Amino acid sequence: MRIPLPRPRSLAGQLFAMQAVLLTVVVAGYALATYFSHRSEAEEAAGRQATSVARSVADSPSVREAIRSSDPSARLQPYAVAVVRDTDVDFVTIMDPRGIRWTHPDPAQIGLPFQGHTGPALQGRTFTETYTGTLGPSVRAVTPVLDGDRIVGLVSAGIRVEEIGRRVQEQLAALLAVAAGALGLGAIGTYVINARLRRHTHGMNATELSHMHDYHQAALHAVREGLLMLDGQYRVALINDGGRELLGVDQEEDVVGRSVTELGLPAPLTGALLASEPRVDEVHLTADRVLVVNTSPVTGGQRRGSVVTLRDVTELQSLMGELDSERGFTQALRSQAHEAANRLHTVVSLIELGRAEEAVEFATAELELAQALTDQVVAAVSEPVLAALLLGKTAQANERGVELVVSPDSRLDDGLLPEALPSRDLVTILGNLIDNAVDAAQGGVRPRVTVTALTELTEEGGSELVLRVGDTGPGVHPDRAEELFRLGYTTKPSGPGGRGLGLALVRQAVSRHGGTLAVTSGEDGGAVFDVRIPLRETAGTVVNGAGGAG
Repeated sequence: MRIPLPRPRSLAGQLFAMQAVLLTVVVAGYALATYFSHRSEAEEAAGRQATSVARSVADSPSVREAIRSSDPSARLQPYAVAVVRDTDVDFVTIMDPRGIRWTHPDPAQIGLPFQGHTGPALQGRTFTETYTGTLGPSVRAVTPVLDGDRIVGLVSAGIRVEEIGRRVQEQLAALLAVAAGALGLGAIGTYVINARLRRHTHGMNATELSHMHDYHQAALHAVREGLLMLDGQYRVALINDGGRELLGVDQEEDVVGRSVTELGLPAPLTGALLASEPRVDEVHLTADRVLVVNTSPVTGGQRRGSVVTLRDVTELQSLMGELDSERGFTQALRSQAHEAANRLHTVVSLIELGRAEEAVEFATAELELAQALTDQVVAAVSEPVLAALLLGKTAQANERGVELVVSPDSRLDDGLLPEALPSRDLVTILGNLIDNAVDAAQGGVRPRVTVTALTELTEEGGSELVLRVGDTGPGVHPDRAEELFRLGYTTKPSGPGGRGLGLALVRQAVSRHGGTLAVTSGEDGGAVFDVRIPLRETAGTVVNGAGGAG
């Protein structure tokens, strides 16, 4: 049988026990120190009181007069009893210089020798001492009675040590009552504080909190997705390595405690982080990434901040773009296959009718048309990726009733583009521009999209890639030219996958390579998108186009 081990106290419970013990020790120590201090002070006070009473009695003229009488005890005993009653001392003993008592609280002790020291008093000095006499231990003072310069008697006044202890005990009882009250209040306050701490720590002990911190740190750095926590004032409370990478924050830069407005993020993304309402799967662009942002507020009776998760979908978005292109190619091939079947049936029918020459002429004309289109594109743009893209987009545009042509100015040889400019980015840029141009031109009179791809020399002596796409659509209003590239902006109805992302991705890709993107009005009234990307020339590079040598 397994014996269950007691669970360690929670952190709040441990702190409460430690604080209660500490408070008890402090109060008890203070009480003991106060007791001994008060006892010492009480003995000193008793000595001062006894000295004062003894001197007052010794200086009394009636005492000196009684001493000169024939029976001093008869007159001094009632006087001494009255002084004891009025001055709160335990005894007043008046004696002759030899120490024989004239007075005593116990009349049977009158005439007997005084128990104690009298030597200093016989020398004319007043002194105090603690001595055990007939009444027990007492603090007493002894002083001479002077008649002129002659010592005619001695006076001793004292307070029993037992009485001093009783006084101290009364003071100590009051002190203990106050200390108990302070201990009770301290315990209640400590309990309240630790109850609050227990709520904050969820009843966990120090070991559990330490383990949770270790797991928290390990998980924080292991998660590839970005995690950002903001406090109630929208300052960074926590950010993991993935969040720093996705937001472009230096791994060595200390951003904790800084406002999100100081991170240099794009305005739409900053606005999403500052929003009070939750955001679910919002797509935002940074300088070189496409991020899906989710925000969730942290509440506990009031807003305490928000938790932000960031997911990088740059590669996914690029693959989706390629998938859309492939889907378009597939649809174009299906349509072309249908058209080819129709033409093949026409050829077969002509042969069956005995018109072989006309069948050969019809088939040859179709082949020459297809080959002419391929030759035109390849002659202008021999870069294989762009050539394949243009051929596919030409077929797609044709299916939608739009003529896509490559301008005679185009000239882009194979191997001209550097490795720093990946073909995927070219597909993103040119593919999205052509798709938007076809959408804009479709439905118009003689719809046409013109594509230009070439390299030109710059004024600084370098070279740049120029991609220009024009259409015969309605064009773009100059006031909306900049807004056109904002994420989410579109003039078309929203589809299942959302709208307004294509041109934003184009701008992101162009900016990533240090290029420029502009839109102007074309000669046919449509829009012309002009992309210019600087190229790093390598040995053997030949710059073709309007400004270079062919």
